[in-house]
Amino acid sequence: MSLLGPRRWPVTLSHGPVGLRPIRRRDSAEWFATRARSGDWNAPWDGTRPPEAEDDGDDVTFEQMVVRHRADARAGRSLPWLITWTDPGAKPRLAGQMTISGIAWGSARWGMAGYWVARELAGRGIAPTALALAGDHMFTTLKLHRLEVAIRPENAPSLRVVEKLGFRFEGLRPAYMHVDGSWRDHLMFALHADEVGPGGLIGRLG
Repeated sequence: MSLLGPRRWPVTLSHGPVGLRPIRRRDSAEWFATRARSGDWNAPWDGTRPPEAEDDGDDVTFEQMVVRHRADARAGRSLPWLITWTDPGAKPRLAGQMTISGIAWGSARWGMAGYWVARELAGRGIAPTALALAGDHMFTTLKLHRLEVAIRPENAPSLRVVEKLGFRFEGLRPAYMHVDGSWRDHLMFALHADEVGPGGLIGRLG
């Protein structure tokens, strides 16, 4: 481990049938298969590379992505998890991803959540549970202060996630992120550690 204390990685979390665990090289086949099945479902919300980023380098391989995620997590820059779902009597299967990125320490102590869920598992409360798990880890273990979520105004399922968990609406950010081939407006939601009660975000799931 490159970091001491509560920032250390890897971190595995779970609540009921929903789990968060680090991504691994051997997840490649299942990850690509899940993404392919959910392509049309997630494409409108997926980040894309703008034309001005063409010189940033080639797309990374899955193995390179795993290596970068691991390095960023161990350095305390992000929390990159796979989301898993476990049916009764079955093994956990890949259900999506949850990443807390852009983590800042010092006087800021914040991070931003981004996530996707497989189409065939939508509607089971996976995204709010995964976000609650990630947020509680941020606030209670890492002692971070602020968690942000940026959502396109058209993304009704994601808007329901932050509403369920009681995120505070902070306003519109025009052309905030390059998504689905263009610079898109996003609505910004946030929570501060002192806004979460003793039951944590998990306690808000009902």
